[in-house]
Amino acid sequence: MNGPRSAVAFLTPLGGAAPPSPSAFAWFPAVGAAMGGLLGLLWWGAGHIWPAPVVAAIVVGADLALTGLLHIDGLIDSADGLLPHLERDRRLAVMREPSVGAFGIAAGAAVLLARYAALETLRPSILLLVGIWCGSRAVMAVIPSVLHYARADTGGLATSFLGQGRVVPGIVALGTGVAGALCGTMLWRPLGGAVAVAGGLVAVGLVLWLAVRRIGGFTGDVLGAAGLMFETVALVVAAARW
Repeated sequence: MNGPRSAVAFLTPLGGAAPPSPSAFAWFPAVGAAMGGLLGLLWWGAGHIWPAPVVAAIVVGADLALTGLLHIDGLIDSADGLLPHLERDRRLAVMREPSVGAFGIAAGAAVLLARYAALETLRPSILLLVGIWCGSRAVMAVIPSVLHYARADTGGLATSFLGQGRVVPGIVALGTGVAGALCGTMLWRPLGGAVAVAGGLVAVGLVLWLAVRRIGGFTGDVLGAAGLMFETVALVVAAARW
């Protein structure tokens, strides 16, 4: 499977679920930008029909459908594994279990509520979502190039990320992702857009710090959590009174 198709298959339900090869990483920002563009178009179009609270709920639901619930599942599993007081092996086991605990429920609810509130507050903007979603997928592409895989000894969804040749696509994703994120958000509002991206990166840094500290690296769930936290914090920051 070539890079673009592999990236689409992993990041969306389209084309069937498939772990991406490292060559797909370079395409993550482009796929993210396209997803943000579709959601932004829906946000803008629905705003001509329904009031803001209904539109925000539609966009949040559409995003869940467009990602096949993959990233919210990663966030919930990461919260259940990283937040309680557990031993490292138990944390990894909990993150693999299909059941959901209190930490996951609370984290998932808080993130969905924050996304809804930010979208309900903001005026619809396709550029804003293109930039934020581009940046979030770039983050997901770069992490495997710089962090240890916490399941390297047992294997997992992100095992395919460890193949040779992942560094160069990761660098490409970093460059295009940062450029795309800043261009989209700063064309929306120069100061507010730049600070929103910075806020998203801080959130990602906190997620990764916690993951490295508690399980020694990243997992597929951590990738999903990092991308979702980037988007959520960036949206909340963008919703400030700039």
